[in-house]
Amino acid sequence: MGSFDGKVAIVTGAARGIGRVIAEELGKEGADVAICDLQEEWLADTAAAIEVLGRKALCIGVDVSDSEAVSAAVARVMSEMGKVDILVNNAGITKDTFLARMSEEDWDAVLSVNLKGTFLFTKAVTKPMMKQKSGTIVNIASIIGLIGNPGQCNYSASKAGVIALTKSVAKELASRNIRVNAVAPGFIKTQMTDALTEDVQQKMLDAIPLKRFGTPADVARAVVFLAGEGASYVTGQVLTISGGMVM
Repeated sequence: MGSFDGKVAIVTGAARGIGRVIAEELGKEGADVAICDLQEEWLADTAAAIEVLGRKALCIGVDVSDSEAVSAAVARVMSEMGKVDILVNNAGITKDTFLARMSEEDWDAVLSVNLKGTFLFTKAVTKPMMKQKSGTIVNIASIIGLIGNPGQCNYSASKAGVIALTKSVAKELASRNIRVNAVAPGFIKTQMTDALTEDVQQKMLDAIPLKRFGTPADVARAVVFLAGEGASYVTGQVLTISGGMVM
């Protein structure tokens, strides 16, 4: 028996990386998972990993910055899976460059996916969650939304916005027994960090007290905790997963 037996979760940006591992961890705990990404065909591997656990996986191609597409995605989940108990807003992009060289298009693109996408999916699940008087939302922010980073003003602004949105929505929905929290990962070992030079990786490691990069599983386990009954008295919080880089 998993802690999420009978629960239905939605995970955005679930085709790869942190989102895929979050979806798999929720499946391991017994949840049926609606997995969302920009292209539905990207989701086959994630779906297979969930289904081999004996759980249902519903693949949905959706642009999280498109309000009509998001509404349609949540309506499909309600139609085919019956309810929404957990939402994980993980979809995100980067378009890094220094402010002086950043185009308006790159600013808009990052804010549209990272912040507007979180807003749209949160809004779309609010009505069914309010009706059932239960639900939990976990937003994937970043330590960059807390401390900033040169060359990432669009990304840091979007993730700071996600943190503020988390706190405001948590206050709005608490009376309906809906909890809203965020995790703020630090440097997580992914294909992106693997592509960095050894010198750059070492400089990053020197800033981390635990002297290792995090893993997608480190983030996923924190999401599972915040979504579960063990965190039933936790809302409006931001859990940093940074190896002590942010204290």
